[in-house]
Amino acid sequence: MMINRETEQAETVVHINRVAKVVKGGKNFSFSAVVVTGDGEGKVGYGTGKAREVPPAIQKASERAKRFMIRVPMVGGTVPHLVWGRWGGTRVLLRPASPGTGVIAGGGVRAVMESAGIQDVLTKIVGSRNPFNVVRATFDALGQLMTAEQVQRLRGVEIGGGSVEAVSPAVATVPAEAPAKVVAPVEETVAEEPKEVKAPVQEGIAEDAVETKAPVEEAVVEEAAAEEGDAPEETVEKGDSS
Repeated sequence: MMINRETEQAETVVHINRVAKVVKGGKNFSFSAVVVTGDGEGKVGYGTGKAREVPPAIQKASERAKRFMIRVPMVGGTVPHLVWGRWGGTRVLLRPASPGTGVIAGGGVRAVMESAGIQDVLTKIVGSRNPFNVVRATFDALGQLMTAEQVQRLRGVEIGGGSVEAVSPAVATVPAEAPAKVVAPVEETVAEEPKEVKAPVQEGIAEDAVETKAPVEEAVVEEAAAEEGDAPEETVEKGDSS
């Protein structure tokens, strides 16, 4: 880490990459560098530069980092909330930490955290460990950070105990009303179904019994009458013969 006396900002060279191009006469070397700069008070930026020599590449990256700096929201020396940053195949996790934890980070993430002035933070790199992608993913995560005041202005609501107390009673009454609405129809349908089913069955059985018994009784009466009507005729014929 180097401190620029003119701007009083810390500059950290994260990585220098050498590229060799094979040509007819031999090899041409070029260098690419990624530099992170910050004032240690929440302002940080990064830049990349390419040149045939190392010093010009670092100078280009440093100048670009100074032109593109962002303000990082902090709460008590740490990040306000958990956030994921992504760039290419690299993902970076930033998690708030309690005071005294320190900067638990490595590579480009540590350079960015220290340049921004963050004192306590937990980080994790997932996926590619390319230094260029790690720095870019870290800045993507920092760009998503928001404090409670910023969220209040954005949503137009107050975040605090008052709003939570106002919402909690409504939430408590919902479970009490829901079972009453659901259980009442079930009990009514269960009580009505046996009455509706049994009544037609009993009436039908009674009607069938009446219809079946009536013809049998009428047939018995007719047979008895017929027998009584035939008996006198037989007695008259016997008297004539005598």
